[in-house]
Amino acid sequence: MLKIYNTLSKKIEEFVPIKKSEVGLYTCGPTVYNFAHIGNLRTYIFEDLLKRVLEYDGYKVDHAMNITDVGHLVGDGDLGEDKLEVGAKREGKNPLDIAKFYTEQFLKDTDDLNIIRPNKILPATQAISEQIEIIKLLEAKGFAYVGQQAVYFDTSKFPDYGKLSGQKLSEKQTAREEVVIDKDKKNPADFALWFFLKGRYEHHILHWPSPWGEGFPGWHIECSAISRKLLGQPFDIHTGGVDHIGTHHTNEIAQSQAAFGVPLANVWMHGEFLLVDRGRMGKSEGNFLTLAAIKEKGFSPLDYRYMCLQAHYRSQLNFTWETLKAASVARSRLIGSVMGESSSQKVNEDYRKRFNEAIDDDLNIAKGLSIAWDLLADGSIVSEDKVATLLNFDQVLGLGFGIGAEMVPINIATLLEERKLAKVSKDFAKSDEIRKQIEALDYEVMDTPEGQKVKKKIQI
Repeated sequence: MLKIYNTLSKKIEEFVPIKKSEVGLYTCGPTVYNFAHIGNLRTYIFEDLLKRVLEYDGYKVDHAMNITDVGHLVGDGDLGEDKLEVGAKREGKNPLDIAKFYTEQFLKDTDDLNIIRPNKILPATQAISEQIEIIKLLEAKGFAYVGQQAVYFDTSKFPDYGKLSGQKLSEKQTAREEVVIDKDKKNPADFALWFFLKGRYEHHILHWPSPWGEGFPGWHIECSAISRKLLGQPFDIHTGGVDHIGTHHTNEIAQSQAAFGVPLANVWMHGEFLLVDRGRMGKSEGNFLTLAAIKEKGFSPLDYRYMCLQAHYRSQLNFTWETLKAASVARSRLIGSVMGESSSQKVNEDYRKRFNEAIDDDLNIAKGLSIAWDLLADGSIVSEDKVATLLNFDQVLGLGFGIGAEMVPINIATLLEERKLAKVSKDFAKSDEIRKQIEALDYEVMDTPEGQKVKKKIQI
């Protein structure tokens, strides 16, 4: 039985889906105005693991995700410029061109990390009518009011506002009064549903007609509209990063439940931060690393995936290059410990059961990894069955165990790792020496944009 931590109830619960064998899963997608940093990508790895565990347990997963291409302001509290317009000014392009480019880059990153794409993806700009309809309903029910700069959600009308974070409305930290953009705002915590083309947003490039005037949607309303459109309401699981709990997801819950009288989702799950030098990684902090930067250092994106699997999704993870090197070595040795594909296809049931129990314990993937290592060290199990069992585990781990080019003997895998680290250190003489050692063992090394590849030499 799968047990997961529900941020809404603040406890680990047995997962019971709305439909017996199907799960509706929604993940908050990226704001596509810049490259995703590896902290962002850690959240998507967590969500991919959740999806894989659900599928491993026999569920059919209906997975939906939004793409934020309008309305997400630099400050989550209705402050600052639209991030898409920031990106457009930075690069001298149209916001939608910026969105298209960075959406493609994001999806490429997730492909490189072996993250299974959602079967439903919808940009915010393609769900404007659905967002307007929810705002109209909120206004008709007395939950929305019109200010000078925007249509706002009246948080005082929703008694359970803040139940996700556990913070009462009276305690909620809000922007200082001197930076509130609209003096008609009834409560500092009230949030924008629809911005008008006035004031700082008078020249906003993306805008649409609405019953309240020409403008554009706020950030929070898009997820309520898109998740409902793609999955219905309520659906099973809503996910995101812990930074979404206090504002974005709190606002989603308020507006969706106020509009339709039922919960948006039954379970809310959140992944913790990735730290760098023990501090939060982010674009605003100016310390973010992209997946491209990791690849430029000679690492595989799957080395980073392995690193993330070593920490529980609800625990913070500190990134260092040394930690990534250790993960790279471990992944190479794990994959290289067996070679070839299993002819028996006999999965060891004892180890499979142990693995399943671990991952069903609130996604304890780190324990699942340790079970994989226990399997490889178990001398009572033949190599062919280890391969079959490891391939079974990789349905969840997603580390590429089934990629034939990487299924090489441990001595070759170890040499490849030493060569990769030599290249990272720019010790090219040592790199060439290791290449010769590998070739002497009848394997050919190829350097590709995706990293080192190796194949057995053909004997004639």
